[in-house]
Amino acid sequence: MLARVRSLGLRGVEGFGVSVELDLAGGLPAFSTVGLPDHAVRESRERVSSAVRNSGFKFPSRRITVNLAPARARKEGSHYDLPIALAVLAASGQVPPGDWSQNWCFVGELSLDGRVRPVPGVLAMAERARAEGCSAIVVPVDNAREAEAAGLKAFPVEDLREAVALLEGAAPRPRPADAPASETSASWEELSDVRGQTLAKRALEIAAAGGHNILLIGPPGTGKSMLARRLPGLLPPMTEAEAVEVTKVQSAYGRPPSGGLTRCRPFRAPHHASSAAALIGGGPTARPGEVCLAHGGVLFLDELPEFTRPALEALRQPLEDRVVRVARARESVEYPSRFLLVAAANPCPCGWRGHPRRACSCSPGAVGRYLGRLSGPLLDRIDLQVETAAVPFGDWAGQASPADSSSLAKGRVEAARARQRERLGEGPAALNAFVSAAEARRQARLGAEALGVLSAAEKKTALSARGLDRVLRVGRTIADLEGARDVSCAHLAEALQYRGLDRLRSGLEELR
Repeated sequence: MLARVRSLGLRGVEGFGVSVELDLAGGLPAFSTVGLPDHAVRESRERVSSAVRNSGFKFPSRRITVNLAPARARKEGSHYDLPIALAVLAASGQVPPGDWSQNWCFVGELSLDGRVRPVPGVLAMAERARAEGCSAIVVPVDNAREAEAAGLKAFPVEDLREAVALLEGAAPRPRPADAPASETSASWEELSDVRGQTLAKRALEIAAAGGHNILLIGPPGTGKSMLARRLPGLLPPMTEAEAVEVTKVQSAYGRPPSGGLTRCRPFRAPHHASSAAALIGGGPTARPGEVCLAHGGVLFLDELPEFTRPALEALRQPLEDRVVRVARARESVEYPSRFLLVAAANPCPCGWRGHPRRACSCSPGAVGRYLGRLSGPLLDRIDLQVETAAVPFGDWAGQASPADSSSLAKGRVEAARARQRERLGEGPAALNAFVSAAEARRQARLGAEALGVLSAAEKKTALSARGLDRVLRVGRTIADLEGARDVSCAHLAEALQYRGLDRLRSGLEELR
């Protein structure tokens, strides 16, 4: 006897349809799975057989063959347990036939006692089920709100018996209650807690307003990490489309949110010992890396020169294209990777170069080699390079300025982003940092005087064409923060001062 149950697979952050075909034949009892299954899928025979028996059903002592079609696509994960178990029961006549086998999709992992456990990637799979014309999806209880976010009717089940009762016509359980606000939002630290560093705070606001990458350079203890961890608090709330994208990535990584869509922008801070695969993505199953998990949020790389050269150079492609392509022999997976990079670095190996009261013990050659770990092509993709100086005692002991509060800065950021949407249209990529070079020049409307400012800067600092384009984008963001229609010389002059590493390297050349 043959039974078919619809299920879904996951490739990257996109789902694809899978037909679970099960055949019961005579002969010695056996259970084989075909259709390019991985180890987790092959092991489902043990979970399914125990779950069926412990749920009060009879597991057939027949030769069982399970085919996961299409056979050319690799099947990974434990979410095929539930559809395989239902196919066993349907083929053995313990579940009545009906339209459910054609119109519903099923995903879920089974425990040995028949309970249905949550699985990753449900949002992407539910979106695919809706695209393929399914009328409903049966999922674990903890995945119900995530599946509903795809706009598809979701039936949550707690165990195999409840799933069978649903197919027999029982009423589905009530929709799970919405998660409390504390589970879907985060409280970021206050910007005014950082004393001094007026220039760095201004650069942080510009970065949040235009989506620009930023590098903070300075001695230890000047507030670089504090500034970086306050950047997410300046970003506006995620739109519905952004929340769906972020949830799909995080769910595919293996963190199914019990509260439905993720509403909090991610903040990722990998250690500088992370490999290129951990940072970008890869491994045997082409899992997403830190730059993918930071999609829609902030990626903080502390001690940037201490990262390995391959890891740093691998950042160049996602910074430019805002996607990561992980290629393997059998397939290529693409992950979205639109994040705001904030990095921190010391000015030299000992860290004290430029400190007013502590002497640097590094030679110019050592400093050059240390900063030389950051290649020119990588730095060209970082729009803002800001030096942070030691904080004077008066600033440390004084009162925080109300003008530096996160709420006021966030209001200015949201106003600047609204002006960008008026010019660029709606969408998460409607930011100055993401526009093409031609579009940036067209919108800047530079006059002869402003072009003269850029020409002088190019001769002094040897900025590349990409570097000039990024200075122009930063100038456009500064103009948006001020509500100006055109980019003026003052806007470009301020944008050029956020090239601290260029000036630091020029100083090293003079010492040599």
